[in-house]
Amino acid sequence: MMLSILGIAGMTVYFGLMDHGQPKAGETVLVSGAAGATGSVVGQIAKLKGCRVVGIAGGPEKWDVFLDNVSGPILEAALNYLNLYSRVVMCGGIANYNAKEPVPGPNNLMNLVTNRGRMQGFIILDYLLRAREAFEALMGWLASGDIIYQVDMQEGFENIPSTLQRLYTGQNWGKQLLKIADLV
Repeated sequence: MMLSILGIAGMTVYFGLMDHGQPKAGETVLVSGAAGATGSVVGQIAKLKGCRVVGIAGGPEKWDVFLDNVSGPILEAALNYLNLYSRVVMCGGIANYNAKEPVPGPNNLMNLVTNRGRMQGFIILDYLLRAREAFEALMGWLASGDIIYQVDMQEGFENIPSTLQRLYTGQNWGKQLLKIADLV
């Protein structure tokens, strides 16, 4: 169950969006890594809350809430198009996970000041005491069909490296899992 939407990924989405992003109907929510385990669910919940959802925009669109799973150049690009009082929620940094040297941060952090924006990072460990709240909300949305959760299952011990690499190349859709063997 911890590998499903009802585990860490789902709770990260729920608390990151609801507590830190605080989406309001009519706002635009930008999601990086929008086809991944957390990003795909963030977009669906934001839609349920009446928001317009953009999964990584390369053009001059603006947004109010940005849930960042990627960091790096994606975060820098997002900061260029903040609306007034925008909220940036950071819960991952895929762009930096395999970096051999420290990656420089965005050079446009003053856009937060100019637009009176807020940027905050968080980790799911801060919300363990409220896990039931997220679990119940996610279960309800799953049961009603309001949220669809994808699992990208690869198979075989020999595919460990290639399956891990799928996370960093964007080949995966939804939660990336690897089935090594059947349980006896």
